[in-house]
Amino acid sequence: MAKNFKSINVYDAAKARLRLVFEHFGRVCVAFSGGKDSTVTLHLAIEVARELNRLPVHALFIDLEGQYKATIDHVTTMFDLEEVRPWWICLPINLRNASSLSEPYWCSWEPGRENEWVRPLPDHPSVISDPARFPFYRYRMEFEEFFPAFNAWLSEDVPTAFLVGIRSDESLNRYMAVKKGPRVKKRAWTPPGHDLAIHWSTRDLQAGDQCVTFFPIYDWRFEDLWRYVGDAQLEYNAVYDLMYRAGVPFSQMRICQPFGDDQRRGLDLFHKLEPETWFRIVKRVAGANYAARYSRQQFLGYRGGLGLPTSFDSWRKYSQFLLCSMPQPMRQVYLRRIHRFVLWWKDNGYPLEKWPDAGTPALENKKVQPSWRRVAMALLKQDMARSLSFGVSQRDLQTLAKTGESTHDDASGV
Repeated sequence: MAKNFKSINVYDAAKARLRLVFEHFGRVCVAFSGGKDSTVTLHLAIEVARELNRLPVHALFIDLEGQYKATIDHVTTMFDLEEVRPWWICLPINLRNASSLSEPYWCSWEPGRENEWVRPLPDHPSVISDPARFPFYRYRMEFEEFFPAFNAWLSEDVPTAFLVGIRSDESLNRYMAVKKGPRVKKRAWTPPGHDLAIHWSTRDLQAGDQCVTFFPIYDWRFEDLWRYVGDAQLEYNAVYDLMYRAGVPFSQMRICQPFGDDQRRGLDLFHKLEPETWFRIVKRVAGANYAARYSRQQFLGYRGGLGLPTSFDSWRKYSQFLLCSMPQPMRQVYLRRIHRFVLWWKDNGYPLEKWPDAGTPALENKKVQPSWRRVAMALLKQDMARSLSFGVSQRDLQTLAKTGESTHDDASGV
């Protein structure tokens, strides 16, 4: 979609959006990660709230335990500001671990493993580590579940706007998060008395206008962030200085938890930037050292074309071998997803008997041709078949939670 340029700059446009938010909502809360985007969003919200005499601004930080020390130092600095009403969450939350087949999820702040934690609980008055604090919380709930549940809880008594610092320039997924298309459960928010919906917003239809999410810096670019921080001499996360000195490209400067399917490609940065943190992470998270060593290599399928091992005469047999080598709960998930993959291509003119063992690389990369090589590469990547166009499913999460239970699935039908 083409960009429509206007005479107003992104800084003034973001402040105008935030004034609109403060005008219609009694409470404003920033989803804060300690990264560059959420930091700028929080600074902007404080700036507008100060102008409108609407301080303090709420800020939610979900502490994932295995994070950069520089990030925690920055969070502490921001949450010490009198303009901020902080929510620092340190609860047992399930997190994806793409570094290990035997432990596909790990739990931050897991009770009973205090001696193994990457670091002790933060010594800050805003830290919430009591599971009874929130009525919606349940032990080891998913990270993706906590955010909407917290939002709904916080907005029960006062209409609340939640500010999320994502930019459409950063990735296609983030662009699609801002761009609104037909949705079943969510729609853009329309201000009272207006006919046009705000395209940089989204609301849950069940919550109505009581709980709405906004993306006020969606049109900012990387350089806009740092110009704003530099010109105003604002606080920022010093880990970006370390990344710059380490030669990390701007497009890869991320601080999200590094064990996910895509994020693990930056796992080796922990060793370069904060060695002491890294040594504790290796002890804490299964497979962390393995992923840091190999996730940028052909072995996990991120670069080039890994050839078929000489001990196998087809990619189909190699796929069966990889499936049989998986723990049973994980194998059950992949078998179900591969079966759906086969059925989808059958319905779209590509029955299994027409599948090539190894297709045309250009067509495989565009995901317009199935092949057994695609299946094998998805298994090698250990990405929960995301490279086969699957997303997260609660059914699969429940299956993976049954670690140690016996199943009778095998790979003979693949």
